Amino acid sequence: MQKQQHINIGLVAHVDAGKTTLTEMLLYNAGVIKSPGSVDKGTSQTDQLEVEKLRGISVRSASAALKWNNININIIDTPGHADFSAEVERALLALDCAILVVSAYEGVQAHTETIWTALKQLRIPVIIFVNKIDRQGCDVSKVIGQIQKYLTKDIAIFQSVDNIATNAPVVCDQLNEHDFRNIDDSSLETVINYNDILLEKYLNEEKIYFNEFIESLKQQTNSRTVFPVLFGSSKLNIGIRELLTTITDIINAPSYDSNSDVSGIIFKVEHDSSLGRVAHVRLFSGEISSRDEVFVSNSPDAYKITQIRKIEGHKYKQVDSFSTGDVAAVCGLSSAIAGDYIGISRDKSINLNTPLLTVSITPANHNEYTRLVESVQQLSIEDPALDLKWLKDERELQIKIMGIIQIQILKSVLLDRFGIEAVFSDPTVIYKETLADKGFAYEEYTMPKPCWAVVKFHIEPGKRGSGVSFSSQVGVNDIAQRYQNEVERTIPKALEQGMFGWEVTDIKITLIGGEDHNVHSRAGDFAIATPMALMKAFRDIGTTLLEPVLKYTISAPEEYLGKIASSLTILRTEIGNPIIEDETFTLSGIIPAKESLDYATKLASITKGRGKYATIFNGYRECSVEEGATTPFRGINPLDRSKYILKARKALSQ
Repeated sequence: MQKQQHINIGLVAHVDAGKTTLTEMLLYNAGVIKSPGSVDKGTSQTDQLEVEKLRGISVRSASAALKWNNININIIDTPGHADFSAEVERALLALDCAILVVSAYEGVQAHTETIWTALKQLRIPVIIFVNKIDRQGCDVSKVIGQIQKYLTKDIAIFQSVDNIATNAPVVCDQLNEHDFRNIDDSSLETVINYNDILLEKYLNEEKIYFNEFIESLKQQTNSRTVFPVLFGSSKLNIGIRELLTTITDIINAPSYDSNSDVSGIIFKVEHDSSLGRVAHVRLFSGEISSRDEVFVSNSPDAYKITQIRKIEGHKYKQVDSFSTGDVAAVCGLSSAIAGDYIGISRDKSINLNTPLLTVSITPANHNEYTRLVESVQQLSIEDPALDLKWLKDERELQIKIMGIIQIQILKSVLLDRFGIEAVFSDPTVIYKETLADKGFAYEEYTMPKPCWAVVKFHIEPGKRGSGVSFSSQVGVNDIAQRYQNEVERTIPKALEQGMFGWEVTDIKITLIGGEDHNVHSRAGDFAIATPMALMKAFRDIGTTLLEPVLKYTISAPEEYLGKIASSLTILRTEIGNPIIEDETFTLSGIIPAKESLDYATKLASITKGRGKYATIFNGYRECSVEEGATTPFRGINPLDRSKYILKARKALSQ
């Protein structure tokens, strides 16, 4: 039987560009829903969480499906707010094509550029949809200029737009055999320049047939050498059918091979009250049927698929199987977390943003502590970027977050979904540490017996942003390989807290000496010796505090430039040269994350709400302890040798 074609598209954009409304109109035009829902009224199909309906923003990726020109299109509507970048990261791995939505009023914004960089790294074809062409004050020409300046010059425009910034804009599609000769020369040449045969015809003034032009456009779009730009208003249902036709005409659907091995990405995990953990899977290759056994990347065990559900329109239907290129919700993967691979893993990953804040969570009602732990554990399975740490001794839950909005959303989710009123601490910036100089780390753990682990490391600072590297120069006759493996497994845990209480990073660790004992040694002995050796070295050599910094972009009326520059100067910022255009300036630079937390409020006060402020993570840099912050050591410090050994050997009385 002929396998149906599927194209997986993702709607991505800066917040408030109109992605969710666009999703509604795509479903409406394809006949999936009888009338489009409203984001403002909380009736859109893909905003299902109570907090999404109340706030009018998407905080989780959501799926829908439609059929156009006899091709199945799976849609993933992603959050636009930078605080929920982790959701977007996972969704991008499942896409055949991205629809990058750009507001004709706001233009290319900071998060738009961040998403564009991620799409480029993952080699995902992109169709740019300029939305809100009906909005008063919008400027399509200016937005096109911004796209060419900040995103790419290789755009192709096949539409003309009239009556812009009115409640009756008109979009005329020229991508047809009758009108394609009227396409703007620059767009025509953009496509032809990447096709030697068509370029020769063009230069020789020979006739170029529509079909060969379309074939070239299709090839260039899917190879990311050309990016089609379309226009419309999702609010007024203008340009939507043209977008659907462009997707089905231009974007390649994955080809099916029944003999290929199973490979897929779990881009989303949900919990169902009756089905338990539900994994949303996009298959890159192969086929999965109910009762099949599959492997998940975080576990050595195979799992039996108990149920497969396919989305049809905006509802789920149970099916027997799904295959290459398709998306389905799969039950039975009891250990799956968002971001895992099924079957053969692919070397695909992306990092849109980095959580730079940490908060602790406690229940308002202390009797609900156990329920809170279970609830936050469930949320961390759905969003591993929360990086949950459960400090049992302190009865404290710690998570990492992107920003203040995320706290508000998590608080609402815990209340609406789990019925738990949670109290969040004030956010703390996540600092790191690195080694101040090179040196040696040494430990002899030979008492009290039975134990024997001797380790010696050479340690030195690494390049900024390099993370942690480990190597061994020790032969297996001195330290057995299984014990060396235990040393390597222990190092990440040993580096979780340094002298200032923060994670130690950008460090090279080389095992250069040591010994085991053929009678007394156990793998656990080396797991105890390694942290003690490293912590003593950190104390003796010293560590340097690292603070996270952000690249900021500020735009505001020119009259506020002086006040804004003055406000930034006192915040240890790096300030670039302002770019002034149409009585508005744009200013970029570097600001410490600590100073950035409340700067949006300051800017609003300075500019009376007329300033725009956006940031993106830019890395870590050295800072003094006075400029940064320390945090208490959690648990027993390996420097307290006796107590640490007793705790590790489970011999310490509580």
